[in-house]
Order: sequence, then C-alpha cells, then structure tokens
Amino acid sequence: MWLLLAFIAVPMIEIALFIQVGGLIGLGWTLLIVLGTAILGTYLMRAQGAMALNNLKRSFSEMRDPSEPLADAAMILVAGVLLLTPGFFTDALGLALLTPPARHAAFRWLRRNVKVTSFSSGPGQRPRPPFRDDVIDGTYHEVEPPKRPTHHPSGWTRH
Repeated sequence: MWLLLAFIAVPMIEIALFIQVGGLIGLGWTLLIVLGTAILGTYLMRAQGAMALNNLKRSFSEMRDPSEPLADAAMILVAGVLLLTPGFFTDALGLALLTPPARHAAFRWLRRNVKVTSFSSGPGQRPRPPFRDDVIDGTYHEVEPPKRPTHHPSGWTRH
C-alpha cells in the first residue's frame, strides 16, 4: 500500500515542483539545475561509495558487525538512484541520504523498526557444527587405475 502511494505521490510532487520552479526561473535554468544535480550526485555517490566500501572492508577485517556499513552502502546506492532521477524532490532526498548524519538517523530508525524473524544462509545449506581441533574437513574423489591402451602408440607419442 505504501509503495503504491509513493509511486503516485512522488511523480505528482515532481510535476508540481517542475511547474513552480520552471515558472520562477525559466525552462533553461530548471533543466540546468536538474542536469547539475545529476552530475554532482554521481560525483558525491562515487566518493561516498568508496568510503562506505572501505568501512565495510574494515568491519570485516576487524570482525565487527557489518550491518551499519552495509546499510550505509545501500543508502548511498539509493541516493545515487534518486539523484539520477530527474526532479527536485528526489534530488533533495538523494542529497540528504548522501550526508552521514541523515544515513545514521535512517539506520537508527531502521534498527528500531525492522525486526528480523529468521535468517538463513541460502537454499540447501545447513549451519556448520561447532569448530573442533581434531577434525580436518576436506573433500575427496576416488581415482581409478589407468586404463590399458587398446592400440599401439604412434610415432608421435612417447611412453
């Protein structure tokens, strides 16, 4: 229901803002602002995305909870999509999501309001048993003895 409302409300807000801003500053300036925010947003998204990727790598290497760096990276991706979408409302939301305080506030809100009821590692995978020092985990395959040749070797091969 909320998604349907968003798909109806956001374009209507964008159209209204285009009409208002275009009436105030003219078509050329309006289009220039939309193009400028797309270019600026792409630059900021790349810079913020690189920083988020480094934070994610650091959290993995330090064995910390990666949920906040993952959420940061996802919000930066959403911000980039919003900035590339033509419009003033989506640009404002995208620029807000590119600021770390807005992302932290959104993450805190998500952490409070989203409840994870189950988690699985993928289809057909079972959790591993606890680690034991005396067990070596490995895979194997049986090797069949070589077959006897059915013909004499040619002059091109050596045995």
